[in-house]
Amino acid sequence: MGGDRAPDMVIEGADIARQRFPQIRFLFFGDETRIEPLIERRPRLREVSVVRHAEQEVRGEDKPSTALRSGRATSMRLSIDAVRDGAAAGVVSAGNTGALMAMAKFVLKTMPGIDRPAIASFFPTLRGESVMLDLGANVQCDADNLVQFAVMGNVFARTVLGVLHPTIGLLNVGSEELKGNEAVREAWSILRNTSLPGQFHGFIEGDDIAKGTVDVIVTDGFTGNIALKAIEGTAKLYSEFLRQTFMSTAFSRLGYLLARPAIRSLKARTDPRRYNGAIFLGLNGIAVKSHGGTDALGFANAIGVAVDMVTHQSIDRIRDDFARLTAQLQTAPEAAAL
Repeated sequence: MGGDRAPDMVIEGADIARQRFPQIRFLFFGDETRIEPLIERRPRLREVSVVRHAEQEVRGEDKPSTALRSGRATSMRLSIDAVRDGAAAGVVSAGNTGALMAMAKFVLKTMPGIDRPAIASFFPTLRGESVMLDLGANVQCDADNLVQFAVMGNVFARTVLGVLHPTIGLLNVGSEELKGNEAVREAWSILRNTSLPGQFHGFIEGDDIAKGTVDVIVTDGFTGNIALKAIEGTAKLYSEFLRQTFMSTAFSRLGYLLARPAIRSLKARTDPRRYNGAIFLGLNGIAVKSHGGTDALGFANAIGVAVDMVTHQSIDRIRDDFARLTAQLQTAPEAAAL
């Protein structure tokens, strides 16, 4: 029931995802009087769907604490409960982000050794695609949090982006070893001496994000959210500048007609719907947050992120990688003493 155009957008997006991933089935939680008619129009989706009625829904303006305290009968809470109980392999929602994070953390719990879940998402770069985390769940982070984010981002890059040997970078105000606050410097020291799959690049700066210098960008939620919104805003700015330029004169309009195939290709490459679907990493279950303003195609892509996480057993891989990292950190002081 979450999202600007729900539930229509959600049902249509699920139908698109069904065509891409014919092996999956759906549990829809919400107002069955609104959901059932939409599914009935799509016979093939009907075959793989079950609707579970929910009397309540989380509103966009609800505070996370309020939703957590009084939202046990909401469609959002019931869908998360289904993941906890094993009735669903993952939950995808376009609803209230804060409420979804609070409920998912409360119901699914964090993995052993993970202090805080992180919001991760991917976006286009000059080299392909990169994942960045955290994007807003944790405003303040210590070194251990950043190291945990690196482990989780590494698994995301391998499972969702298909990068066999990801490179990891810590976002900082400079690439020199002495730059940055104590947390990033300590995290740098830890990651430099661990053997995660791939390679630890070291510190990166803001302009390295678009360059695609690394596959995994690690930062605290305060910096990550600002960086993400700055990227989105810059993309919209240049898109508007481009539109104004082509519409300014008769000759520029003619130029637009000639350049339209190239512009169409550029638009497809940077289409935010293509990169829709932020994953809450660090939980004992898969929870994906779709942008509330997306359309059916964007929601289908968010479902695709969840499918990739399930297919590649990402939760188990994060748990295994973190256990291996913990063992390395425990043996390092002993080796140094010898």
